[in-house]
This record gives sequence, structure tokens and C-alpha cells, in this order.
Amino acid sequence: MSLHSHTHLGNSADDAALDSMGRVLIVTAVEAEREAVLRGLAGLPGIDVIAAGVGSAAAAAGTAAALASSEAVYRLVISAGIGGGFIGQAAVASLVVADLIVAADLGAESPDGFLSLDELGFGSARVTASTAWNSRLLAAIQGSGLSVCSAPILTVTTTTGTAKTASLLAERIKGAAAEAMEGHGVAVAAERLGIPVTEIRAISNAVGPRDRSAWRIGDALAALEAATKAIREVLS
Repeated sequence: MSLHSHTHLGNSADDAALDSMGRVLIVTAVEAEREAVLRGLAGLPGIDVIAAGVGSAAAAAGTAAALASSEAVYRLVISAGIGGGFIGQAAVASLVVADLIVAADLGAESPDGFLSLDELGFGSARVTASTAWNSRLLAAIQGSGLSVCSAPILTVTTTTGTAKTASLLAERIKGAAAEAMEGHGVAVAAERLGIPVTEIRAISNAVGPRDRSAWRIGDALAALEAATKAIREVLS
């Protein structure tokens, strides 16, 4: 069962933001991710990087607070960090840039299976990432020789730990390449203020049975740093 209702920013505002003056806000969950991003930026001015905490609620609150407390105008918000990659879609140490940010477990159970927020008629659990920004970010990351794809990134409140759940999520959101816990919260906060948003994830582990010994967090953080370095010119 796949979903079809998308929430998105207007293209005119999206495109205009590419050339307008303003700052960029990058939102991570934890300090290790923030430090990797800062290393990649290497002091690039005009970029604010925060560690808002783990989970969609903390991410939304932290993003909204950062955007509201600053007198600056923001032209882009990026949710960035490490995450799980769906087997066959995103390998460990590769990168995913979200074309769609989905709160994958926001909805209700039913005898016939999961019902999304969209299907319940209570709004949308989906935010479409900025296509204008994504085209430039992807080109820069690809140009640096890093392995990257553009695909849906899922936001979950409980990280996947079984093959069954991984299969259900992959069936529910076709083409999903990664999962993490913050993207949708960041996206909703940015969207409410009409600011283009996207999400970048460096893959630390495969989505499925939980095997902490197989996680490559160091490699994922290195990939996140490299991706940030690659997009410095785009963000400057």
C-alpha cells in the first residue's frame, strides 16, 4: 500500500530562494553529527548548525525555535545526519538526499493494515523536498565522487529492528532508501514558515534486524563530513 498525497512548497518560492540573500540552517540530532557537519563546512559563513535532539518532536521544536529566535532570513533548512539504509537502495557509507520526507509511522492501525495520516484525512505525513536545491546539492555531491541517490527518506519514532518491519515500510513507501528519526519534524517546522527544506543522510547500517556490531557509525560520519564539504560552494 503506497501513499500519493504530497505536501510541498510552491515552486516560485523554492526557485527564488536559490538566489536570495539569507542564511542556511542545518539541523542534526546529536553533537557528533553537528561536529561532522562543522568540519565539512570549515568555517563557511552564513550557516547555522544545531543539534536539536533525537526524534521528530525535538527536531521540530529545535528547528522552530532556531528559526523564530533569529532576526536573520533563512533561505534553506537541511535535516542532516546518519541513518539506516534500505537494502538494495542505499549501501552503508553512501548518502541519500531526500526527494520526499515521510513520517512513516504517523497514522493508525486497522484490521486491514496501517492507515497513514493522509488516508485518515487528517492532513499529510509527507513533505516534498526542495527540487531546486536538491538538483544543485546532488550535482555537487556526485561531482565529488561520493555515492549518493535521491529517494524518499522515512522518519520513524521507533527505529526498525526486524526484517518484517523493514519489508512493510519498503512496501508502504515505494523507493524508500533511508530511515532516521528527525527529518519530518525539521521539514514541518520549515514548511510552516515557507522555507525550502531537504534532508541528507549518511548510511551507518542496514534497515532490518538490529545488529549493532555491523554498524559503521564512523564511516557514516566521515561520509556526512565529506558531503558537507562537497556542498560548501552551493551553500556559499
